[in-house]
Amino acid sequence: MPGRLLAFVRAGPSSSSTKIDIKAHDPPLLPPYSIHPPPPQRSQERTKMDHLKRHTLTGRHYSEKKSPKIDPKRPAKMDMEVESPPLVFYNQPQSSTGALFSGQLKVQVTDPTVTFEMFEMRLLATVTTKKPVSHNCPDCTTQTTEIYKWEFLKAPTLLKNGDHSFPFSYLLPGHLPATTHGSLASLDYHLAAVATSSTGENITYQRSINIKRAVMPGNDKHSIRVFPPTDLTAHVTLPPVIHPIGDFGMGMRLSGLNTKTKDALTRWRLRKMSWRIEENQKFVSPACPKHAQKVGGEGKGVLHDEMRIIAHEEVKSGWKTDFEEGNADVEFKAALNTALKPLCDVESPNGLSITHNLVIEMVVAEEWAPLKKPNQATPTGAARVLRMQFNIVLTERSGLGVSWDEEQPPMYEDVPASPPTYTQMEDFNIEELDNEVDRLHL
Repeated sequence: MPGRLLAFVRAGPSSSSTKIDIKAHDPPLLPPYSIHPPPPQRSQERTKMDHLKRHTLTGRHYSEKKSPKIDPKRPAKMDMEVESPPLVFYNQPQSSTGALFSGQLKVQVTDPTVTFEMFEMRLLATVTTKKPVSHNCPDCTTQTTEIYKWEFLKAPTLLKNGDHSFPFSYLLPGHLPATTHGSLASLDYHLAAVATSSTGENITYQRSINIKRAVMPGNDKHSIRVFPPTDLTAHVTLPPVIHPIGDFGMGMRLSGLNTKTKDALTRWRLRKMSWRIEENQKFVSPACPKHAQKVGGEGKGVLHDEMRIIAHEEVKSGWKTDFEEGNADVEFKAALNTALKPLCDVESPNGLSITHNLVIEMVVAEEWAPLKKPNQATPTGAARVLRMQFNIVLTERSGLGVSWDEEQPPMYEDVPASPPTYTQMEDFNIEELDNEVDRLHL
């Protein structure tokens, strides 16, 4: 076969056209041991081109390259400058005087002139339900209430190019609940300003505000708990308020440990004590008019409650026991777990309630000892668990701040006339005064 192939190639050059075709189109001859011919050259070029194309299409630099987004040009811009201190309600909602909020709403006109038909700002409170009556209904999930409204323009007004300031102020009532972000519901406050130009274009501005509540600390609270049928009595001293950050001290005295009979002494020994702070959240999810039938009519909702432990500790030693007096004194420090983001106490008319409880549990074991040898006590095997629960207020720290009505200067009407006038003046004789002094010395 190889000889025949070579002879066929040699016989071909007699025709010039055959010679040109062989050189231009035929592939090179294969060696005798080659069986499969190589792929044509065009297919190799296609695979190379496809590889380059795929690399450019799937390349990182190509995917990250995006066309720049050009915002439409606005005739004016808005900004706000708050002049009042942080909004803090001092004391409980029943006795709080609120917080004063003031600032300036600034409008920067970029066009030569702009005519505003309407310019107003509203203070809104938004309540978002985490467990709504209907999950796909936005009206059941979010409720917005308007607290106050400012109308800066009473008539169409022309503003020239430059900055324009519009001052505003409002006394937030003290009964409003503080800003809260709980697991059942969230309560937020924000400002929404809208300015409508003569061309019908709306210029908007929004800003969220944070409202806190700080209850002033007072005297320590003292509570007494009795545990029948035993004679044990617990005297507990608690702080009036606690704070999310920092620790606080608590003290307790357990009395009535000894019970004497004719020839024996029965006493209780404190073995273990544990405490925890529980956070209780409650919220009534309201229903919109469309889904009011699910809860029994309009104005009703579904009550949700949740409890979680935000601090706990177990104490097995550190107290002092005096069996002669029959008392056991315990003092310990407690602190909240800041990683759990504890919430402050809230009581709102819309059904949002957050309270905290301090639970103390003590394990006491009974012992028997003879009167002549009280140190030789023998456990009887009886034990009891003493449980106590106290309501405790969790609030923000008041710091050095005072309420707005206490920091304002006195009014002119409250300042008395100065200097005072002396209407009754009497003359006296020095000689008579000296004689009276001598008479007193005698």
